[in-house]
This record gives sequence, C-alpha cells and structure tokens, in this order.
Amino acid sequence: MRLFTGIGLPADLTARLEALLERFRPLAPLKWSSPENLHVTTKFIGEWPAERLEELSAALRALPPRAPFEIEVRGLGWFPNPHHPRVFWAGVHAPGLDELARDTEEALARLGIPKESRPFSAHLTLARVKEPAPLAVLRREVAALDSDDFGAFVADRFYLYQSQLTPSGSIYTKLVEFPFGNP
Repeated sequence: MRLFTGIGLPADLTARLEALLERFRPLAPLKWSSPENLHVTTKFIGEWPAERLEELSAALRALPPRAPFEIEVRGLGWFPNPHHPRVFWAGVHAPGLDELARDTEEALARLGIPKESRPFSAHLTLARVKEPAPLAVLRREVAALDSDDFGAFVADRFYLYQSQLTPSGSIYTKLVEFPFGNP
C-alpha cells in the first residue's frame, strides 16, 4: 500500500481552489491536481505492507494530543524555484502544523520509516511540471489575481490516506481518521 498522512480540506475551500484551477488549467500544459485530491500532506510514508496497517495506525493514534488549529491558504509559488519549477503550489500557513509533522515523523521513524531529508514545507500541490512547458501566460494570470488569499479553516483531525496510482491520475482514499485530543 502506498500511504501518507495529511489534513483534508473543507468543501468551501476546495470549491474556491477548484475555481482557481479551472481558470489556470487552460493556460499551461501541466499535470493539474484534481480538486477532490487537494490536501495538506504531513508525512509521505510510501509503500507499507497491508498486514502492518494496524501497527502504523496505533503509532499515529499515540501522537501527543493537540488542540485544533487554524490553517490559512494563501500565496502561490513554485518548487524548487520559479526558474526550474517542478510543482506549482498554494501556500499553507498554520501554527501547529509543523509540530504535527514533526511528531508524525518521529513516531513513524520508530517503525523504520525513513525521515525526510528536506525540512517540512506545508503547501497544497496545484500542479506538477512533468516536462518543460511555457509558463509565461500562467505567470501573468497569477500576478494579475485580485487576491491570493483562498481562505482558512480549523483543522481538528488528520487522516491516513492510501494513494493508488492509475493512468488517469492518483486516487486518494482516507483509510483512518485521527481526531485531535485536548492537550
């Protein structure tokens, strides 16, 4: 099973981002994300044996309790940089999200899941750049936006997701829900 942990988005925020994607999609030949797949990844796990799913779930249930926290989605950018982009993203700003990612990283490292080599950088992947593409028109439209503030919501849980790769794109399925507890 190919797995990751993340926070899902509420329907109203997903709808705003879907409108943005519909506006941008015709402007550049990128691998655009499906709105229903938008989420904030806190830890990419990778391949994990199905028979050890309960062990993984138990480790995630044992994370330190935390209070719900607000997540703001604002700003647009490129990874690793605007000159050689591989990912077009919307920024995610949330006190508390770094701690959740760090706690998840530590708990899963004890199960033998390698730690990330790069620092955690919260974002929503809007598109992937699979091969060099003309981006000038898209960049102009991004610069012309009236606002790059897409809204905020309160995160009070995270999920263990399964990612199934298909020829038409990835399908993400929420397998287990982990509500935040009171600290």
